[in-house]
Amino acid sequence: MELASYADRAVSLVNTADPYRHRDTLTTCEQAKELLATEGRCRVTNADVAELRAIRDRLREVFDAAESGRVPRAVQVLNSLMKQYPIRPVVTDHDGASWHLHLAEGAPTIAAVYGAKAAMGLAVQATELGFDRLGVCQAAPCREVFIDTSTNRSRRYCSDRCATRANVAAYRARRKEQARAAAAASEAEATAAAAGAKVMAGAGSASAGR
Repeated sequence: MELASYADRAVSLVNTADPYRHRDTLTTCEQAKELLATEGRCRVTNADVAELRAIRDRLREVFDAAESGRVPRAVQVLNSLMKQYPIRPVVTDHDGASWHLHLAEGAPTIAAVYGAKAAMGLAVQATELGFDRLGVCQAAPCREVFIDTSTNRSRRYCSDRCATRANVAAYRARRKEQARAAAAASEAEATAAAAGAKVMAGAGSASAGR
């Protein structure tokens, strides 16, 4: 079983909220069911929604701490999550599949199942790739999270859309700065020309006076 793949659950859960743009798509049982689709058919209660939101806040703290270089804090929060939501593995051959491991079986709630898998997957990715691979989008005001699996650790944005938006904004900023610099240079030239003309005019008046 590829444990690292469960890290996607952490990313999906954290990205149901964007406090910087006042967006939240995890407020109802129906929205929670959409998030929990990876767990199969399940009954979701308001208590599950509240628990998922609490897990979300702590996972967000892991990403924010890692992104700002506070790795010990990220580790502390992640360890507390794994302690609260331990993995309960079982071997199963359900639905005619060959024998394989299922994780978090027997957890008391569907939210606990999701939390256990998300925390374990994130821990595997962070320890295998490095905590600096837990990223937060740099295209302000977006703060969605992602896991950087690029070979050169170069990912800075959560999506191509945000990357494009940031590149366009940077291009416009450069053009604006170039225009400002050109205007300043033109103004300086005009000032210098005016000063030169004034000097010439003064020199001409002095010659005429002689």
